[in-house]
Amino acid sequence: MNASLSPSVPTAGTDVLRTLLERPLPAVMGVLNVTPDSFSDGGEFIAPGLALERARAMVADGVDIIDIGAESTRPYTGAKAVTAADELARLKPVLAGVAALGVPVSIDSMKAEVVGFALDQGAAIANDVWGLQRDAAMAPLVASRGVPVIVMHNRDSVDPAIDIVADIKAFFLRSLDIAARAGIAREKIVLDPGIGFGKTAEQSMIALARLRELDMFGLPILVGASRKRFIASVSPSEPKERLAGSIAAHLIAAQRGARIIRTHDVAETLQALRVANAIESKQ
Repeated sequence: MNASLSPSVPTAGTDVLRTLLERPLPAVMGVLNVTPDSFSDGGEFIAPGLALERARAMVADGVDIIDIGAESTRPYTGAKAVTAADELARLKPVLAGVAALGVPVSIDSMKAEVVGFALDQGAAIANDVWGLQRDAAMAPLVASRGVPVIVMHNRDSVDPAIDIVADIKAFFLRSLDIAARAGIAREKIVLDPGIGFGKTAEQSMIALARLRELDMFGLPILVGASRKRFIASVSPSEPKERLAGSIAAHLIAAQRGARIIRTHDVAETLQALRVANAIESKQ
């Protein structure tokens, strides 16, 4: 870790994940895209000053984790692959400043080179949208750094005919085998069913409805349904018009055991989770 960072920034020896998961409510992860082409807010925060302003606003709203990404991994079509150099160029002006805000930062990248740089700059969690299965160097890097890793289910193409939950389970078994062989401690792993990624709208909803089946792994689950296209299949809307649908999906995910919720709308999601919890506590 960079010794110049604020003491409040988690260090390599801090069990960041355990601290987050010990809280009664699911942890809320706020999305910070420093990309020109993300499906919901592409280009809005690519300027370093605007990215830092957005991060500060999420901290003020009570975010538990800031998830920063410099390559669009939009879950449909049109995402443009970028080089590690491109990602690093977008991250370098902002990452240390975001990490210094004192909230754990996760780095959303499928490239080990980028994740390594981000960890050096103060990031505390790796978030791999290809679940350790795309870059062979990712699992050894995560193991050597001893950081938590989010393992997300993904597919190169959509197949409406498959049992998507069975596919998710098989994918996670492969990822967990990779993690074990690399020496990643099991307690450092979070599973993400990858809502919208390589899935039809119906399959995304099935994955949410059957989320409890992932309890078989005995690992915390992250759900990121924020502004995803499946919402529009139920109620036609553009990404920024999907707040209510996002909250509905996330409340269901929390009821089915999700321990981390990834969202573009931090304040609203936190309010919904707190109110739902308060009501449930009166039973």
